[in-house]
Amino acid sequence: MQTSSPARIRAMTEAGYWGSETLHAILQARLGDAAERIAVVDQPNKEELTGLRARRISYAELDQLSDRLAARLLERGLKHGDRLLVQLPNISELVLCYYAASKLGVVTSPLPIQYAGYEIGRFARTLRPAAMLTLTRFREQELARQAEQALDAVPLWTLQDDWLDQAQESDAALASHRRQHPGDANDILTVVWTSGTTGTPKGVPRSHNMWRAMADNTMAAGEYQPGEVLLAPFPLVNMAALGGFLFPSVLSGSTLVLHQPMDPPMFLRQIQQERVNFTIAPPALLNRLAQQPELWARCDFSSVRAFGSGSVPLSPAMIEVIEGQYGKPIINFYGSNEGISLFSTPATAPSPEYRARMFPRFGAPDMPWRGNAHESITTRVIDPASGEEILQPELPGELCISGPAVFDGYLDDADEGVFTPDGLFRTGDLVAICGDPPHYYRIVGRCKDIINRGGMKISPAELDILLEGFPGLVEAAVCAYPDPQLEEKICACVVPAQGSAAPDLAALCDWLQSKGIARFKLPERLEVFTALPRNPVGKVVRGELQQQVSQRGTSP
Repeated sequence: MQTSSPARIRAMTEAGYWGSETLHAILQARLGDAAERIAVVDQPNKEELTGLRARRISYAELDQLSDRLAARLLERGLKHGDRLLVQLPNISELVLCYYAASKLGVVTSPLPIQYAGYEIGRFARTLRPAAMLTLTRFREQELARQAEQALDAVPLWTLQDDWLDQAQESDAALASHRRQHPGDANDILTVVWTSGTTGTPKGVPRSHNMWRAMADNTMAAGEYQPGEVLLAPFPLVNMAALGGFLFPSVLSGSTLVLHQPMDPPMFLRQIQQERVNFTIAPPALLNRLAQQPELWARCDFSSVRAFGSGSVPLSPAMIEVIEGQYGKPIINFYGSNEGISLFSTPATAPSPEYRARMFPRFGAPDMPWRGNAHESITTRVIDPASGEEILQPELPGELCISGPAVFDGYLDDADEGVFTPDGLFRTGDLVAICGDPPHYYRIVGRCKDIINRGGMKISPAELDILLEGFPGLVEAAVCAYPDPQLEEKICACVVPAQGSAAPDLAALCDWLQSKGIARFKLPERLEVFTALPRNPVGKVVRGELQQQVSQRGTSP
């Protein structure tokens, strides 16, 4: 399966942004210089979580075990070009699955472990997989049972430890298959899932070359070093982990340490025991480390070279502490499954205020930036309604991007309106040109998230950032609720910290006004929650939040 046109393949190859190596070909190259180096490490409590034993796998074993898994899948009838739906947590078997599928020319479509039968059925109807691979259980979640109930005439395979036992009779069949189908770096390796620009989940086909291009940018931003130890706490099902860990680990011959679900004590234990050099940590955990010096002092972070973070705006105060007092650089990543790949580093944004909320305008004309990210992509800000380019600072518009990491279009979708007439992906993200000089983008929200209060357009993300600093809250976000006069008003949704009382609306508004925001942006309703709805990578699902607020009635 390929989605890129011959013209795009030719242009990207001639420019040097795409090559000829598949994922498994990159692994073969590592066997010459890192065969005995540890490639993948399971977290210590894997057996408790899944029933499968924890493994430490060398690069030679990674090649051997992925051969065995490929042979097992071939025995079960999987063919070149088939689509395989996969629901596995961050365990070594998921890593093996990617390499095995690469060797077979099979398209892997990974699902977050949080999804249940409703989502599985919906994705299966869109993907039309040849089979689904999962586990019997993850913690108390009965994965196989929920998948079986959701699937209609799709074979369901439950992974067991003995799948990786040697199967001599399959070796010849696998060797024959690989001779017939050696693989192409422009073949689709994965179909990952995203809300897209419309809010409806869509499949995002991505080739080996697209993933490698994203990995190249991530590795440059994080200054990955050969043979490092990388700790992956985000699910290996999307951009953050596949582009930030799976491909970079094999490209740099590094050790990939796996973690899931996010368990801060276990995460900190792995950093120390595995002597981790780099990880992309959730903002909430970094905030906690910055706010609790005694917690930082109890742990040994001497091996850590730098931290990455992202998915939500970062706290400048956190960066000041982690970087200024603890001496660990912070890299702010911004990306998407479709192929957005921006980052803000100490070199491109020395100020914590800039690094926390701004990203260099890579790919825009007349910028001072250098390097592959700037040279290989094009970015532009347009008016969402007219499509006209916006060059004026602080005027929000839709970010558009093209480059070697950007996908070709959603799975089996007409893609009407997804790309500009000259081929840039319309991300659906609202940004404003900012900075002094204006060499940066600031994310201000999503096009469909904008709150319309009496004709005044308000970005909820802006208020989220401010509210998260209110004392005594662990989570905070805003959403719209209907109003007959103004069309929409703003509701503040908060989760108080344990032992803290919920704030009243007046105190919350006073706090916001002390930050200098306009009065028309102040919330006119307050709702208290035990937790805010979030997607698998930690972003607030604003549509669901709005629905929950609506179900509570309309009076403040």
